[in-house]
Amino acid sequence: MKSITNPIIKGIVFDMDNTLLQSSIDFHAMKRDTYYYLVESQYLPTGWNLDQHTTSTIITQALSTQSMSPEHISEMWDIAKKYEVAGMRGAKLESGVVELLNELHGVYNLAVVTNNAVEAAETALLDNEILRFFDLVVGRERMNRIKPSPDGFQYVLQHFKKTSAQEWISVGDAWIDGKASIAAGIPFIAYKGDRVKMIQQGVDPLGEITDIRELKRYL
Repeated sequence: MKSITNPIIKGIVFDMDNTLLQSSIDFHAMKRDTYYYLVESQYLPTGWNLDQHTTSTIITQALSTQSMSPEHISEMWDIAKKYEVAGMRGAKLESGVVELLNELHGVYNLAVVTNNAVEAAETALLDNEILRFFDLVVGRERMNRIKPSPDGFQYVLQHFKKTSAQEWISVGDAWIDGKASIAAGIPFIAYKGDRVKMIQQGVDPLGEITDIRELKRYL
């Protein structure tokens, strides 16, 4: 365990879907249904190219209008929650996750930052017997704005007050993970990421890995 200890890095932030867990969430359907709901509710215009958006960017845009009623906000999140619950049911771990977490636990502060609801995230992590490894799970209820906003990462830094952003590293599969992490000042490692999309979105990872255990190279 001591062989992977680096005095510079004190904490690691993990994305959850398709980083720790093999998610089967239908993100395309979630994005489509969320967008159509917001169009029908007249919070967003028609004609958007959904290939250029994620569910999180659509929701962020709708919330930024500051005109949504509490009822519509709740119904919007219910759409996401429906897909999250269905997609996380029976989700399995990515290869090597338990081995990695066993090595990191007790050496580094470990956190999860996910756009999922906290309850759904903790349930999925508990079902796969890895919740015990984490010191903090940050879901959307603990953010003012979801990823790609840095709010979730800033929540982590505020929780671990004795550490700085430069003493953390994060890992995730999507450009929104990288965008949020880098905006908070935390270096980002892309795991099985879409390099072209990351470049298009202005995300420049510190490194890229295809096996989660390769994260140890950066610690």
